[in-house]
Amino acid sequence: MSGPFRLATGGRVDRKSRVRFTFDGHSYEGFAGDTLASALLANGIHLVGRSFKYHRPRGILAAGADEPNALVGVGRDEAHYTPNLRATQVELYDGLVAESQNRWPSLAFDAGAVNDLLTPFIPAGFYYKTFMWPAGAWKRFYEPKIRAAAGLGRAPTAADADRYAHRFAHCDVLVVGAGPAGLAAALAAAESGAKVILCDEQAEPGGSLLADGETTIDGKPGAAWVEEMVTALAQRSNVRLLTRTTAFGYFPHNLIGLAERVTDHLASPPPHLPRERLWQVRAKEVVLAAGSIERPLVFPENDRPGIMLASAARTYVNRYAVRLGGRAVVFTAHDEAYRAALDLARAGIEIVAIVDLRTAADGPLPTAARAAGLPIRLGATVTGTKGRLRVAEVGIAQVGTDGKVSGVETVGCDLVLMSGGFTPSVHLFSQSRGKLTWDEALQAYVPGVSVERERSAGACRGVMALGAAIADGWAKGAEAAEAAGFAGVPARRFAVETLDAAPGGFVGATPHHRDAAKVKAFVDFQNDVTAKDLKLAVREGFQSIEHIKRYTTTGMATDQGKTSNMNALGIVSDTLKKPVPQIGLTTFRMPYTPVTFGTIAGHSRGELFDPVRTTSIHDWAAERGAVFEDVGLWKRARYFPKPGEDMHAAVARECRAVRSSVGIFDASTLGKIEVVGPDAAEFMNRMYTNAWTKLEPGRCRYGVMLREDGFVMDDGVVARLAPDRFHVTTTTGGAPRVLHMMEDYLQTEWPELDVWLTSTTEEWAVIAVQGPNARKVLEPLVEGIDLSPKAMPHMSVQVGRICGVPTRLMRVSFTGELGFEVNVPADYGRAVWEAIFAAGEPYGITPYGTETMHVLRAEKGYIIVGQETDGTATPDDVGLGWAVGKAKKDFVGKRALARAAMADANRKQLVGLLTEEPETVLEEGAQIVADPNQPVPMKMLGHVTSAYWSEVLGKSIALAMVAGGRSRIGETLYVPMPDRTIKVSVVAPIFYDAEGARLDA
Repeated sequence: MSGPFRLATGGRVDRKSRVRFTFDGHSYEGFAGDTLASALLANGIHLVGRSFKYHRPRGILAAGADEPNALVGVGRDEAHYTPNLRATQVELYDGLVAESQNRWPSLAFDAGAVNDLLTPFIPAGFYYKTFMWPAGAWKRFYEPKIRAAAGLGRAPTAADADRYAHRFAHCDVLVVGAGPAGLAAALAAAESGAKVILCDEQAEPGGSLLADGETTIDGKPGAAWVEEMVTALAQRSNVRLLTRTTAFGYFPHNLIGLAERVTDHLASPPPHLPRERLWQVRAKEVVLAAGSIERPLVFPENDRPGIMLASAARTYVNRYAVRLGGRAVVFTAHDEAYRAALDLARAGIEIVAIVDLRTAADGPLPTAARAAGLPIRLGATVTGTKGRLRVAEVGIAQVGTDGKVSGVETVGCDLVLMSGGFTPSVHLFSQSRGKLTWDEALQAYVPGVSVERERSAGACRGVMALGAAIADGWAKGAEAAEAAGFAGVPARRFAVETLDAAPGGFVGATPHHRDAAKVKAFVDFQNDVTAKDLKLAVREGFQSIEHIKRYTTTGMATDQGKTSNMNALGIVSDTLKKPVPQIGLTTFRMPYTPVTFGTIAGHSRGELFDPVRTTSIHDWAAERGAVFEDVGLWKRARYFPKPGEDMHAAVARECRAVRSSVGIFDASTLGKIEVVGPDAAEFMNRMYTNAWTKLEPGRCRYGVMLREDGFVMDDGVVARLAPDRFHVTTTTGGAPRVLHMMEDYLQTEWPELDVWLTSTTEEWAVIAVQGPNARKVLEPLVEGIDLSPKAMPHMSVQVGRICGVPTRLMRVSFTGELGFEVNVPADYGRAVWEAIFAAGEPYGITPYGTETMHVLRAEKGYIIVGQETDGTATPDDVGLGWAVGKAKKDFVGKRALARAAMADANRKQLVGLLTEEPETVLEEGAQIVADPNQPVPMKMLGHVTSAYWSEVLGKSIALAMVAGGRSRIGETLYVPMPDRTIKVSVVAPIFYDAEGARLDA
């Protein structure tokens, strides 16, 4: 035996494998195959926690993901500690250490229970009204106290020592849920040849059949049939079976998030395995076979330890061989509770009474209960319970035809089972944006109109009878496979022998004779929301269930309303005298059950949270003493100081070298996207402001991309390599958002375009060779490329080889000098760089960094998106009006540019600034005013966007965005600084080689 309440025989636990564990510092014993909940119950432990608001004693209510009470912290040390795990889902292993939560100083004696006595002073929504007085008390008193009391569990004090992983997968059919319907659906889809993934949150497939000892399918016991089905699936190469895996989120386009618990059940996890794994599954078709959730009944004091769902009690008795108590009262409005009563009676538990709200119960299960001699009271109700730390007695009374309660009888018991019927688990369907419909017979919502390529099967769509659910699963699996493009499979008949429950159920609060204002009949067990709280919300004027949910917090606990939502709807419906469908339905939000932060983050933690990305030329630069800066996700060389040089001296030297001879620059970090397909030119035409259809292969063009609001989002040079292929460059920091925007439009707005997008940022090393001698340096190294001005003019591209390596050689410049950008496969980046550097040494080739690049481009008036632009600049504002195709039919942002405000002459426009004292360099971000003597607050005209010392010009220069800037050229403005005011002249934003003669050399 592994506890005084363990049955001598039965169950699916491994009685040969004893397991030691501790709970709140006390040592206990269980079996392999137990959950923490079943092991605690086998040891007679029903009190497992305290409620959030009133700190009332709470016991185990359910047996799975719907458990609201038994939340525990698990971990052998702080680095392996996880709070708020459901004891019903924590698999037992040797050495497991668990603790209860939300109590002090102990679980049996919790000082917070004083809140239960203060109930009249803390009703629903009290926090909206209570903390208004006295003035100033919120910050000093209320907020600190509330924050100290808030939350469930405790956060670990040490960093998580476990490892987490991510995987992506594609399949033809994803089946969620490996109960009877899910197993049938997966096998039907698999037999068609479809690639199938079947996932289930439990440790083993089978669902409800794992707790069923009476049902037979095809002549076999239910558990044997499950084993046969699982074996058939496991033998198929086109099936992946994932146990301990919860489908927690349904995202657009049939992307399903799965959280797999890989090693949580192991005492000594292998070091090569992660604790949990996040699966991101893209499925052609989805079958939801998530089953249903039993509803509690809302009656006075229905929250004491020892009160649980009837199906949960049946699971603990049949699957885990736990004797839950000695005397049980069964309170029901559904036939399924009779099945539980029969199973408990067979396990030796005395059934004191089956209290049925209904006036008639004539199905096969009630009939079997009568034949077994179990006492049944029809048309009766439970009026309340008593017991300090566990239920000790209940009041039972008859309900008259007028709804009045009379003849209360008190009976002793240590276990109460309840069943209000079953609610289809529609969470994932709702997340998929599917429309729910109300089923009056079931007293529940069921899936209606699907939005995604999905279908529900079995109990989660209201098909409750076991035989019908299995047949439905097979049909839906075959249908999904056929929709995914596979041949259909013939229908299959399953011979099921069982006692099916009649449909029906009850939602809302059960009748009783007591003062409703003083009774605590709980709807949401975790958040301590009672029936009277919901009625108070209605009296306060709330009628929408979404508003009532937020006012009372019902359904907002970690179980996301699995056991509370339907009863809350029933109570509000009864109070407002409106049918449930008119009340509405709360939103089912992901995750289905809580997911650890580690699962979401995966490897993105510590240094990997923001990975250091380096180019293939990085090490060469580091060896030459480069000083690096972070740009986007990349490390980029900022400047290359020689001994004795500071940054300003190094940048001045690098600028002189580029202007007078030749410089070399690592531009590998630029974003690069390959746009390929018959409609590539049309796609580019729609995405960018300028025209692309007539751009000839072998030519380049500067492109500007706008957001929908007409403001500049990104820019870059685009090379057309072939009629159906473009090499698109973006800013270093803008690559991800540009690709995302392109994909968004291609998939959602223009799916008819035949285009493929591929990020190639990491595939190409880019070496910029800039300066009057750039051509002389490269000519000896290239093969099959004519670098002459006529053969390769500015803004052209040729494909050939350099140093024997394939290259896309572009004649482009961000310095204003003769320039080339050498694109080679990244693996050859350093080798080609070193070859170019060696060839340039006779010309004094100089490596330069981003700081020099900034100075050189500013001298030419070239903008940097994100520096000259701030998200509110149009192309015309920054001098790029020439890049907007006025005759184009449409492009992203075109309609926004047509707004009158976009052409306002007083908009901030790009200009140049020269300081009165040439040696004074302005501060970037400094504000600009027309009158330095105006009183504070001054009227700001704009701000400095870029400011540098120009070595070639021998003076400081600056770019700025100034209101009506172009019309102010020639004016004098002022830049107020803390210590002085600087006088500046407004000039054109091009300071060097305005004619562009050096580009065309």
